[in-house]
Amino acid sequence: MLRATEVIPAGSYEPWSARDCVVLDFDARHRRRIVMQGEAGLDFLLDLPEAVALADGDGLLLEDGGFVTVKAAPERLIEVRAGDDLPLVRIAWHLGNRHLPTQILNDALRIREDHVILDMLQKMGARTQIIEAPFDPEGGAYGQGRTHSHDHGHGHGGHGHD
Repeated sequence: MLRATEVIPAGSYEPWSARDCVVLDFDARHRRRIVMQGEAGLDFLLDLPEAVALADGDGLLLEDGGFVTVKAAPERLIEVRAGDDLPLVRIAWHLGNRHLPTQILNDALRIREDHVILDMLQKMGARTQIIEAPFDPEGGAYGQGRTHSHDHGHGHGGHGHD
């Protein structure tokens, strides 16, 4: 089976020349080794040295020199905006305190749909809207990676984690 062994960052190649495209949600874009099938039917093995968070527009380099484009699938999200008496930074603090993967836009935040969090945000006075869009949350604060990997680079003693 054809293997994809390297990630080409978005913007570093011509997407029109890709052999195929895989459409993946946020969870499926964090991979190391898995058999995939592109939208046009190309079967290949993603075989990377370590797990990587794939971004929308990244390319997967195939061992024969071709590549496959990664596209972020639309997901149900909550788009959150500041309320009349609730600044966006306060909302961001509450989401971060819950270690929720969060996409940061200029004037809004996006999180995955969660009825408990939606209720909390609305009670706080945030303006919320359910949308369908690709989800591309911020990486971890201590380097690349995913926000829910929970690897802070230090012990958790005395810092409030269960």
